[in-house]
Amino acid sequence: EFPQIAKDLGFEGLEYVNGLYEKHLETAKSPLAGVKSMTHKLLKESKAAGMENVLIMIDGEGDLGIHDQSKRLEGVENHKKWIDAAHALGCQSIRLNLFGDGRREEQVAASSDSMRRLGEYAKDMSINVLVENHGGLSSDPHWVLEIMKNVNMNNVGTLPDFGNFCIEREGGERWDAPCINEYKDIYEAVKLMMPYAKAVSAKSYAFDEAGKETTIDYYKMIQIVKDSGYKGFIGVEFEGETDADAGILATKALILKSLA
Repeated sequence: EFPQIAKDLGFEGLEYVNGLYEKHLETAKSPLAGVKSMTHKLLKESKAAGMENVLIMIDGEGDLGIHDQSKRLEGVENHKKWIDAAHALGCQSIRLNLFGDGRREEQVAASSDSMRRLGEYAKDMSINVLVENHGGLSSDPHWVLEIMKNVNMNNVGTLPDFGNFCIEREGGERWDAPCINEYKDIYEAVKLMMPYAKAVSAKSYAFDEAGKETTIDYYKMIQIVKDSGYKGFIGVEFEGETDADAGILATKALILKSLA
């Protein structure tokens, strides 16, 4: 139902998240069969709604920056079926995470190798392989830029998110723990990633009575996006605790106001 719901909310493009379809995949004969069945249904629904499929966000398919090469390459293989799904849906891109272990430079090398392998797999399908600032070292734009320069492929890029700049959390937790090391300037971070951007995620958390986001200067962020020459979709990602539809529409309205 997602394509029609998004259409009714006034959107033109769709971003999928693989984790939302876990129950569908679990009932299939195999992960690949599940992905094919899911893709068939989503393509039918998106066409019926007249919506453009833009990207698939991939979580939980293995860490791509870890020291253990056999596990890392297993993760690379796990991501490939989602590249196939993106191609079947007519998407432009997939988004992945770059979590790892070891020293900073070790994670650069491992992540670069994983991105290069997936970029090679995806290039003949004209699919972009994108990394989002999504926790850990990926929330440090300078680290991400090292990887972009190492890989140096046209279909490997970034997905700057307006939030997600926590590099380290208490106890080494990946999620759901207080942040103890956050990148100092989120606007600088987005500006640094925009030259490699092939998608953008407009994160929002809460709004004041005037419709402004309470933690992010949207006018400043959208100006950075415009100044970069970016011409693609801007995705809406409301992460607040209030009504979802209201938060989504408030984010959309603020983006349009900022663009104007």
